[in-house]
This record gives sequence, structure tokens and C-alpha cells, in this order.
Amino acid sequence: MRMSNTRIQLIGVALVLALSGAVFAQDGNASGQQPGASSATQTRTVANGQKLKIEGIVIRRAGDTFTLRGSNGTETEVVLTAKTRIKTERKGLFRVDKDSGASEIVRGLRLKAEGTGNSDGRLVAKEVRFDEQDLRTAQSLESRVDPVENQAKSTEALAQSNEKRIDTAEQRIDVSEQNAQRLAGQVEELSVVADSAGTAAKNAQTTADQAQSTADVANQRINALDDYDVLKTFTVHFKSGSAVLSAAAKTQLDEAVSDINENLKGWLVVVEGYADSRGNTANNRSLSERRANAVINYLVTKHDLPIRRVVQPFGYGSLDPIATNTSRSGRSLNRRAEITVLVNQGISSQSGSQRTASEDPLSRRP
Repeated sequence: MRMSNTRIQLIGVALVLALSGAVFAQDGNASGQQPGASSATQTRTVANGQKLKIEGIVIRRAGDTFTLRGSNGTETEVVLTAKTRIKTERKGLFRVDKDSGASEIVRGLRLKAEGTGNSDGRLVAKEVRFDEQDLRTAQSLESRVDPVENQAKSTEALAQSNEKRIDTAEQRIDVSEQNAQRLAGQVEELSVVADSAGTAAKNAQTTADQAQSTADVANQRINALDDYDVLKTFTVHFKSGSAVLSAAAKTQLDEAVSDINENLKGWLVVVEGYADSRGNTANNRSLSERRANAVINYLVTKHDLPIRRVVQPFGYGSLDPIATNTSRSGRSLNRRAEITVLVNQGISSQSGSQRTASEDPLSRRP
């Protein structure tokens, strides 16, 4: 029996080494990306026959269904049918919206869905619309996430295969043990071998525990790819009716950029523009969007911000004021652009000791 344990443990050592290599390779592939502002999530049940319009980001896709997570963390399961109209919105004077297929609805895509609830509590989509730039961003994210997930699946398949091989080996060892017990003259020698096997088993268990811990970390990082954390938020203000950055606003942007760590991975920048309540809704919406674009243009031209790091800018007009619009000081605070730096949870879990701050954090890098 002791000889059997010894052989099992030696096979276990070989298995652990094989798994460790696969896990470390997976970990290395995953560490090149990341995002995450996580909030408590809940699943929405849509009443049968209820009409509903929702907006959010696709976090899961399976067949003719996908899950949409709103800004408040609520998740809604949406069903696509042959009658669902899918449109890509394209900006520009001579560019019109185009029909799109269900295959373009991928994880990470921000979209709007309109439809009616069914008996399963899901939303049967009548129309789905999304922005052309948001589609490109989501497709780029999917091309980076899929290789990591495939590596994880390959590692799991390898572990299952090795487990079957160990079971076969154990059966063969049992047969050998029965034969060995018939040789009474080798009892003392087998005892020595068993003692050595005990030491090898302890070493193998330690290595296995370390490999399992590494695999758990890798799985957690993969599961966190849909979640983002807010790293930093800051605000710049504008003069009435203007979308031009003041000297003070530029200085504030320069200081904010210098505070971000240069080795930060998996980060995105969200820029949102706002206006006070004076003027009509259309003009305020246009003005607030120009303010968001002014911030992005400055970060791109002054600090070499890669465009792929920027989430589609948005102008809210006079919505979401942070102060009253009945006073001059309140309106001054509402004429603003908010800049939020997000970090992907599944990619940003690298050691802080490996990060330095010797170069510009928003410089171009792979």
C-alpha cells in the first residue's frame, strides 16, 4: 500500500508541474488588459406584456439572448427574434443609420433596447440600436478577452484529462501492490520506500496548493473583466456659452494626468459634458458635447492619450445639475465636464510594487 501511495504522489508531482505551466501562461496572457466600477447587481423581471426601453452594456451573450446591465447595476435578459430590428447609428451629415445583424451584439457593447416582456420575465426586443463607435470598442474588447477565456478552458480540459490518467494509474498500482505483498522478503525494503513516499507526498501537496491558488486568482481575474473600478474623478468648468478650456482648466487636467501611475493597465477614460439650464435643450446638448470633446482633444494633443482608451464622449445638456440653476454661482458649477478614469478589475490585479511613475501615464503603449 505504501508503494502505491508513492507512485500516486510521483504522478501527482508531474501533474502539478504541467498544470502550473498552463496556469502561469494563462495568467501572463490575462495581465495585459483590465477595467472596473462594480456595484451591487440585481436581475430585472419584466412583466408579461409590459413595454420597456432600457440602455446599458452587454455583459453576456448566449444564442438569441443577451444580458444587459444598466448604469444602476440592474441586469435584464433580452431575447432576439426574427422580427427584431437591429440598427447601427452613424454620425455625420451624409451618413445614415444602417441595418445590422445579431452577430454584432457582443459583450462590452453599449446599446438601447425596446420591447415587451414575455411570460418568462424576459424582454422580447422589438428594436435594438447602438452607436458605430461603441461597436468598434466592444469588438476590440472581445478580441482581447476571448484568448484568455480559451486558455482557461484549455487548462481545465488538461486537468480533467490528467485526472483520468491518474485513475488508470491507480488501478494498475493496485494490481502491482497485490503482487508485491506475496513477496514477504521485501517487506522491510517497501517500508523504507513508503517513508520516502511520505516526504514526496508532502512536497507534492505543497506544490499542488500553490498551483490551485494561482488558478483561483486567474479565474477571479477572468470573471472580473466585465467590472470596472473608479480610479479617479475630476471636473473642469467653462464660461457661459463656451466650450473652450481656460488656462486654469488646462492646468487642472495636467495635474490630474501626472497623478496617474504610468504602468496602469486596462484603463479607460470617460468624459461627460454638462451645461446650465439657460438656453434651449438642443443647444445645451450640443454645447455640453463640445465641452466633452474639448477635454478629449486636449488630452490627445497635449498628453498623447490613445483614442482606444476613450469611451464614447457624451453631452448631457442641462441634465444632472450639481448645483441650483437659479443663482449665478450654481450655474457656474453646472457648466462643466467630468472626467472619470476607470480600471478593469480583471486586469488591474498586478502588484503595486511593480508600478513606477517615471513617465507620462497617458502616453501611447501597447
